[in-house]
Amino acid sequence: MKSCSLFILVSSFSLVAHSSFRGCANARAHVHAYAVLLPFIYGLDGEMDQLQWGGEKSEGLQSSDTCFEVLCSAFFQQAKPLRVPNFIGGTFVDSQSSTAIDVINPATQEVVSQVPLTTNEVQSCSVCSKAAFPSWRNTPVTTRQRIMFKLQELIRRDIDKVAMNITTEQGKTLKDAHGDVFRGLEVVEHACGMATLQMANVPLAVTCGNTFVLKPSEKDPELAMEAGLPNGVLNIVHGTNDVVNAICDDDNIRAISFVGSNIAGMHIYARASAKGKRVQSNMGAKNHAIVLPDANMDAALNALVAAGFGAAGQRCMALSTVVFVEIHNHGIMENKLVERAKALKVNAGTVPDADLGPVISKQAKERIHRLIQSGVESGAKLLLDGRNIVVPGYEQGNFIGPTILSGVTADMECYKVLFMLFSKLDFGKSVGGNLWAGFLCMKADRFEEAIDIVNRNKYGNGAAIFTTSGAAARKFQTEIEAGQVGINVPIPVPLPFFSFTGSKASFAGDLNFYGKAGVNFFTQIKTITQQWKDLAAGSGVSLAMPTSQKI
Repeated sequence: MKSCSLFILVSSFSLVAHSSFRGCANARAHVHAYAVLLPFIYGLDGEMDQLQWGGEKSEGLQSSDTCFEVLCSAFFQQAKPLRVPNFIGGTFVDSQSSTAIDVINPATQEVVSQVPLTTNEVQSCSVCSKAAFPSWRNTPVTTRQRIMFKLQELIRRDIDKVAMNITTEQGKTLKDAHGDVFRGLEVVEHACGMATLQMANVPLAVTCGNTFVLKPSEKDPELAMEAGLPNGVLNIVHGTNDVVNAICDDDNIRAISFVGSNIAGMHIYARASAKGKRVQSNMGAKNHAIVLPDANMDAALNALVAAGFGAAGQRCMALSTVVFVEIHNHGIMENKLVERAKALKVNAGTVPDADLGPVISKQAKERIHRLIQSGVESGAKLLLDGRNIVVPGYEQGNFIGPTILSGVTADMECYKVLFMLFSKLDFGKSVGGNLWAGFLCMKADRFEEAIDIVNRNKYGNGAAIFTTSGAAARKFQTEIEAGQVGINVPIPVPLPFFSFTGSKASFAGDLNFYGKAGVNFFTQIKTITQQWKDLAAGSGVSLAMPTSQKI
């Protein structure tokens, strides 16, 4: 396979990447699935890079609370928000736009930085990418691999700082942010093994020989440049609707990779596909867990709490719904779930022992309040209410404590509404965030009924089952329609050398992220047919269809 002149847009659309699933923070929030992409591209704001540790690097936040506190203090004492430049042709370029989006710390409401609403710089990015493509495409794959090895080293060096960026902009705990960065590191590690075709998106794309236009989060691409990526291979442009439409329409751009809301994702898929571009679009999710009566209940409950409340639910693969099957004492199970949820500590993500941080914005918090209330008004029982929580010292933060609703049915708004809260009016401006730290408890009389509940939902990112029965597990993995299946695994996210196989309304396109499918997306197959044997003189002209057989 040869690399094609693909110019990629990777966008966590409602502008705060994460992800993934937001790996490295973004301004408005999908971290999911794609959060894994940004950590290995982004370094630290210039002002923060000047921090000194008495001549020594921090050895990790868990072992150095002093450095941890100094970093927090320095970050929040910036004199004014940084206006993030575009990155075009290896140079930071101030956007020509006079308007910008504030990136707000969800725990304090302080403006961390500003992302310009770029309008007409997309063409400059695509031209630079196109100019860099021939040389980069012909660069030996081993040379590209060495850059990925260097990038891996730099990520390990700056992992504390990148994790702090995530926490500051997205709100998740530092422990979870470190996990996001490590996930991105795994992607880079697999890009180092090009021959095995085990890679993912940004490192996968450039290691395959593509040049890249990124419309992402707002952090600087310092690590990628320091690793040795040539000028023009990676270009970054910020903005919303106008930038997206320009990328979809630009003739130099041949493929688009997207992560975000369904509204934005389907708009991009339709518009770019109509222009003949290759598109992969990872979108919304509503993930379910089925608990059978033979499951190890303690282990299942612990897994549910971790999968539902981790990162305040702000993961594209977070579990939002649990279906108890044939469990006559399901009320006892729900009470045990409540006990575990009550023990979780809600605080700013920078507090070392915090379990849950804030949700991404005030608008997200308000909408979550409305969804919880609608569930109560529809007849659901509110077992645990996290709406009135106040965190001392962070009274203005967007905090919502663990929340559990029981007796939920599929016709309730709290179930039907996708918990990825993006604007229904303007796909470029997110009014919400990702998910929320809440569980919807349902019950089914039969296993088949539970499977039917999951399959009737239009989204298909992931689903999990808890059971000790191999037969039940086999039935589940065969009949369930979600693209990623967990057997006693609450968050069935594959390692980077497997494809991320969301399906149904969670994905648009024919080649998924990561793995062999990801490699196929980032390459163009070319078939060469040759003949060198001497043809017998006087053999004449044959008009028959060429075959491998002698006639």
